Amino acid sequence: MKRTIRLRGVSGEVKGRMWESESLLRAGRLAALEIVLDDSSVSRRHAEVRLGTEGWYVRDLESTNGTYVNGVRIGPGEQPIRPRDIVQFGKVAVVVETNDPNTEGPPSNQLVVAATPSSYEEGLRRIAYDRNEMPRAGDQLFALLRAGHHFVHTQGEDQLLDNILNDAVSVLDAQRGAIVLAEGDGPEPQLRLRALAVGHGEPAGRFHYSKKLTHRVFAKGESVLYGALNEDDELKITQSMHDGAMASVLCVLLRTPRRRIGVLHLDRSFWQNPFTEDDLHLADALAAHVSAAIESAQLLRKQKDLFLKTITILAQAVELRDDYTGGHTQRVTRYATLLASHLELPDDQLELIKLGTPLHDIGKIGIDDAILRKPGRLTAQEFAIMQEHTTKGAEILSTITEMQPIIPIVRNHHERWDGTGYPDRLAGAEIPFLARIVAVADAFDAMTSNRPYHEGRKGKPAAAAFAEVEKMAGRQFDPRCVAGFLAIRDQVVQAMAELMPDSDVREPGPVLVTSPTAALETDSRPLPAHAHTTG
Repeated sequence: MKRTIRLRGVSGEVKGRMWESESLLRAGRLAALEIVLDDSSVSRRHAEVRLGTEGWYVRDLESTNGTYVNGVRIGPGEQPIRPRDIVQFGKVAVVVETNDPNTEGPPSNQLVVAATPSSYEEGLRRIAYDRNEMPRAGDQLFALLRAGHHFVHTQGEDQLLDNILNDAVSVLDAQRGAIVLAEGDGPEPQLRLRALAVGHGEPAGRFHYSKKLTHRVFAKGESVLYGALNEDDELKITQSMHDGAMASVLCVLLRTPRRRIGVLHLDRSFWQNPFTEDDLHLADALAAHVSAAIESAQLLRKQKDLFLKTITILAQAVELRDDYTGGHTQRVTRYATLLASHLELPDDQLELIKLGTPLHDIGKIGIDDAILRKPGRLTAQEFAIMQEHTTKGAEILSTITEMQPIIPIVRNHHERWDGTGYPDRLAGAEIPFLARIVAVADAFDAMTSNRPYHEGRKGKPAAAAFAEVEKMAGRQFDPRCVAGFLAIRDQVVQAMAELMPDSDVREPGPVLVTSPTAALETDSRPLPAHAHTTG
């Protein structure tokens, strides 16, 4: 059998192309060469691959950007090559394939260059010492310590993961990184991509990380360095590594003393030096160091989710007593969240809107049904009692420390910009800003909601409600909040259509508003006692 060599393109425009010879393959930009590469990083006569007495060799022809074998630039003279080696002409990479039994490459399981046990304790030790038991260099130690700093100084789980991953990509000089976390408490939790980061520039391809490698590392519970590509059908990872231009991959286990929580995946391209075993130990130390922070962030998120569910149940308790408010809190929360996002509130303030708005009417629990469910207009005395739902709600929440930041929403969402609202008659900037946001959303929903106590009384069209909100800027509402609400008009209408399928979301021509409460006064029948009015 004749000895032949085949070079198969694995990067850029040459991916999938083949060149084969029994003796010589010359690469460059010249049309007369066997391998013609139309790439600016390739010289006219770049390199040649030749059969020698002991196998195949590659020789650089004094190219400008160099020739590389497995990420290492070769010098003068011939460099032996073996099956599955990555040969790189400038930035164009090919993989070597031969039928020569004397130059067979490593068996398929040599895809694993190095592996390391991934106990939590061993990972912690690697924070201070490398694999040779030498103290880590200052820059490496600083990177590891900074990773722990992120947990104290970041808002939320997603931001924590992004910061950790960007640090890992930078410190380990990766072209790309991913964090994949386990979800579910069963014996086989699902692995879900939670963060992506790019270092040197992501090449074309649909694979950002290798799912097969990630699942294998998580299942085996060890951190692994993967090297040259192969065609192992059992692993079925070649496609993802090829399409993702991954020549060297680190998959390290994220774990705590209690459980495995996920995998940190880092890769380097064909034109970077491959990861080393020292890199594996550094990445493993980083993984051990940040895993406790990730687990804590997950627990905090679950606690917040539970807290939000509790709030939702409390809000539903109010709606069960008051037919008018059916779905009201959900809609007001959606509108207020849209407005807060448009006004670019910080994440912590946006979180307070999401937590506090569902409870803005919680004080109605303390209002007698005779007043709360009265179909006609309230007397002056009854209206004064109804107004107490703001202070009653604040009193209910004041007994819970965690609820303190949302009390201003509950107490002050009926204050008016001109100072004639209740309960504290605050004016202008004296009104807490979050309460001003909820006030607009609350009044808009009051105007557009149906009122079941009066058969046939429909909520006003969206256009009429928007016109009334605009009319009351600087009187009832903060002008900045009004401008923001009008700017998200389309989003609000879309939310109305979703949450109130029977509502009138038509957008007719201009609506004439003749008085501060005209949008509500066009129906002469009395409003229910609990209906919100803008006047």
